[in-house]
Amino acid sequence: MTETLPRLPTLVPPPIELPERAAALRAEVRTFLAGERAAGAWHPRADVWLSGWDERFSTELAKRGWLGMTIPAEYGGHGRTALDRYVVTEELLAAGAPVAAHWVADRQIGPSLMRFGTEEQRQRFLPGIARGEVYFGIGMSEPDSGSDLASVRSRAEPVDGGWSLTGTKVWTSGAHRAHAFFALVRTSPRDERNRHAGLSQLIVELDAPGVTIRPIPLLTGAHHFNEVVLNRVFVPDAMVLGEIGAGWHQVTSELAFERSGPERFLSTFPLLVALVGELAGTELDRGRRQALGGLVARLWTLRRMSLAVAGSLESGLAPELAAALVKDLGTRYENEVIDAARLLVSMPPDPGAEHGYARLLADAVLHAPGFTLRGGTNEVLRGIVARGLGLR
Repeated sequence: MTETLPRLPTLVPPPIELPERAAALRAEVRTFLAGERAAGAWHPRADVWLSGWDERFSTELAKRGWLGMTIPAEYGGHGRTALDRYVVTEELLAAGAPVAAHWVADRQIGPSLMRFGTEEQRQRFLPGIARGEVYFGIGMSEPDSGSDLASVRSRAEPVDGGWSLTGTKVWTSGAHRAHAFFALVRTSPRDERNRHAGLSQLIVELDAPGVTIRPIPLLTGAHHFNEVVLNRVFVPDAMVLGEIGAGWHQVTSELAFERSGPERFLSTFPLLVALVGELAGTELDRGRRQALGGLVARLWTLRRMSLAVAGSLESGLAPELAAALVKDLGTRYENEVIDAARLLVSMPPDPGAEHGYARLLADAVLHAPGFTLRGGTNEVLRGIVARGLGLR
């Protein structure tokens, strides 16, 4: 007797193809980036969406209509598609361009405001995001919570006209430069029977009284991360995002944007390009050819998966499981690019180099420990996927 195995759900949406107009848009972006590099405005770096803060560059993108692309025109955006934005994002990351200033606001704050924000919130923030002038952080992780967002302790209590917010957020990228962040907080006591209940999102302006921002420097001394301490910070009712108590649903929808984009496998792409350049013209043995070929093949597969999620997002869906899978696989891939770069070229990373292969390798090595943390650890993401498949 043949045993019938249970049918598992499809994790990744069907593959899609970019529209024909994408080629012209891609060429336009490449021409602009080539001009920037020729002028010496910046040098390619690895992990630029964390470390490459350059407000001038963000403003230049905005002038060309490449920020706020999916924001409707009535809010200062350009009413283009998620796939148009995907093309621009791919080119920026592949070039190692400095995109950190606008990154969070453009990637997930804008779409979340369109989905859950009030008219007042949209009018207040979206035009500035599209102009490359308003920067946001993410207030999810806490000292004892990490990727377990259901265990957050930051608490907002109702007061006259709004909420009094107390707690601490950590690993808040760019908080020392950002204007505001979305804070996931408890607005009612934790219920062990439903740990996701009682969570809400508040829009917190980071220059408000009671907000203290403390740097969390990297081992190199670079300052990207922060601890944000909230001491009875008043947040008006008008700055509640969505519905009180609906924070878990909202934040998981937001994470679909955060986890599935090309940044999850292109952070080390400039290093991969440099690695191929270093090996060009040399006699490669079979092992090296296989290593490089494997990296390129996996890159193409990850891109197809990520594009499929982008197509679903454009349709108004939020495929959290597929996004978690892209992030998990992409994180592992990026670390494998670093391992290959260290093994295939006999050049140690030089943190003192200003640019070139040594600089790209040094950046990637120094940033690699954080790849698995931001957006959820690999272990947590695998748990999400397993539950979605009904395996646990």
